[in-house]
Amino acid sequence: MELYRVQQWRPKLVLLLLLLLLRVWGSTCVNLFDLSARVAPLNGLMLHYYKYNTSCTNAEEFVQLIVNSAWKADRSVTAALLRLLYSDCFVTGCDASILLDGDNTEKYAIQNQGLRTNGLYLIDDIKKVLEARCPGVVSCADILNLAAKEAVALAGAPKYPVYTGRRDGLQSTAQSVDLPPPDVTWKQALAYFESKDLDVLDLGTLLGAHSVGMTHCSNIQDRLYNFNGTGRPDCSMDPNFLAQLKKKCPPGSKENKKVYLNPASGRNYSFESSYYKRVLKHQAVLTEDQQMITTSDGIRIAHEFAAGFEDLRKFFALSMTRMGGLGVLTGKQGEIRRNCRYTNANNPHLK
Repeated sequence: MELYRVQQWRPKLVLLLLLLLLRVWGSTCVNLFDLSARVAPLNGLMLHYYKYNTSCTNAEEFVQLIVNSAWKADRSVTAALLRLLYSDCFVTGCDASILLDGDNTEKYAIQNQGLRTNGLYLIDDIKKVLEARCPGVVSCADILNLAAKEAVALAGAPKYPVYTGRRDGLQSTAQSVDLPPPDVTWKQALAYFESKDLDVLDLGTLLGAHSVGMTHCSNIQDRLYNFNGTGRPDCSMDPNFLAQLKKKCPPGSKENKKVYLNPASGRNYSFESSYYKRVLKHQAVLTEDQQMITTSDGIRIAHEFAAGFEDLRKFFALSMTRMGGLGVLTGKQGEIRRNCRYTNANNPHLK
């Protein structure tokens, strides 16, 4: 009799467990794209810090005007600033350490060989203008964050809020740069993001920055000709796209040409959802981009943003704000550099 009762209840128990699993899975699906559940840490920063707390009340307006002018002359400045911001915030935090000059500073690490000089020169120009109007007030770290915001907005991304009040770091070493390589796997990239207190949605969203910009052929040579040491190209690539890339990046070429990360955007340097559409078609340039659809979360993110540009804009705004809060210095920490390329102690113009 007891055995009969157990057997009678077993199908119901299985059904109940299945319903519970579906409920958990369903809530996970919703939460992945639930804006209300995502928080951008302020870490001592505030909106319009310079307007309400300093003599440099128009700092943000000056940044906007200068970036606007630079973007009209050269749209690639969007990609340059995005790369600078990523390289800065993910290493020792958003402290402008990537801007410091020196034989062994972050900008000379092998991972940062692709930094574009136009972004560095633009930060210099903004700093000169602000120093002339309100010396020693606006940090280079804030300038970089504000400039990136303006540039990506001009390219088509939303003009997200940038919390300000950062101060500048005092150190920068090439050895501190731990940025993952372009052939990183999705699992490795996610582990890196999680080590910075960011998550899978931040990873999938911030990869959307590859909608603009270029990469050197040297970064994809292995993918085109010797993927994972096989002597063959990456078999996950669309064959027609593979042929196109091989023409632009022939084996053993010493020119080390550049290719667009998102050919659909190309020289327009426009922020758009076509990047995700290309990933789904196996037409991503970098291994790390194509790796997005090797996991269920990555597939969902790619489909969501490929189909909904406004969703991409919303989540990109939040992830940029979250990244901008990493490892910030505030209060009496660090300093306000008078020249973004030197700490004040090493500034030859202050001696």
